[in-house]
Amino acid sequence: MKLGFLYAGQGSQTVGMGKDFYEAFPAFREVLDGAAPGFDVKEVSFNGPAEVLNETKYTQPCMVAFAVGVTKVLAENGIRPELAAGLSLGEYSALYSAGVFTEQQVIDLVAFRGNAMQSAVQGRDCKMIAVLGLEREKIYEGCRKVSEQFPELVAEPANFNCPGQITVSGDAKAIDAAAEVMKELGAKRVLPVKVSGPFHTSLMKPAGDKLKERFADESFGEMQFPVIFNAIGGPKQEETIPELLERQVQTSVFFEDTIRYMAEQGVELFVEVGPGKTLSKFVQKTVDVPCITVEKVEDLEKLKEALGA
Repeated sequence: MKLGFLYAGQGSQTVGMGKDFYEAFPAFREVLDGAAPGFDVKEVSFNGPAEVLNETKYTQPCMVAFAVGVTKVLAENGIRPELAAGLSLGEYSALYSAGVFTEQQVIDLVAFRGNAMQSAVQGRDCKMIAVLGLEREKIYEGCRKVSEQFPELVAEPANFNCPGQITVSGDAKAIDAAAEVMKELGAKRVLPVKVSGPFHTSLMKPAGDKLKERFADESFGEMQFPVIFNAIGGPKQEETIPELLERQVQTSVFFEDTIRYMAEQGVELFVEVGPGKTLSKFVQKTVDVPCITVEKVEDLEKLKEALGA
């Protein structure tokens, strides 16, 4: 059976994540005990509190440590993907799974990324909204209208998650205006999204610049299988991995395109690695391919049963 791994992004974190894996699997314990991004990953992941875990600089290393640990446990059970992708932050976990980053390297990188993203818009009033039931062309049209109204502010498409669910992010005043414009253009609903920054917009360029500098000193391994990249919704062509990661933090995420591409390549089962079932829901709304989420130890057993069947 052809497996495609999908790694959850920021926003899926929950206090207590990974505790049962830590108690059950030495490979998972080694990852969390060895992670050293400048704080105690195990303590923040297991005990929070939520307001600490939800800070970008803490969320990103904790989520990736979880993903690395689960990936190692899956590999120990003979479960490996033939393609992988991740939503935003999850792309780093996908690259780890493909052999591009080492275990400690990927945790250090996302710790750096989290700090860079948090400081990029420090003190700037920003928001994100989810626009439901509106096609892409209308989203772009709405953002253009807001840009004409507020040329000094930013309102840009951030995440193309699945059919009918697209997020728009930027300056708070511009996003408030965008919410009204999207409704006028026919959106079924417009909902606020709780995030700590205008991720995947041009406001993140300072973070992209810092990542570019950091990547100049990093070594990137060869991919052992294809990773499907957020910034293009497909496999890399002429671009380098550092270029795509720099671009990813400050441009739209094409996750719907990613899911479709992986299904077209013959993926028969998606495996979501991470707390929550956000990506599983995106898959269900996009393609007719099953998805199993591995969040708890019991989920691993369900996955093994499904593969055995």
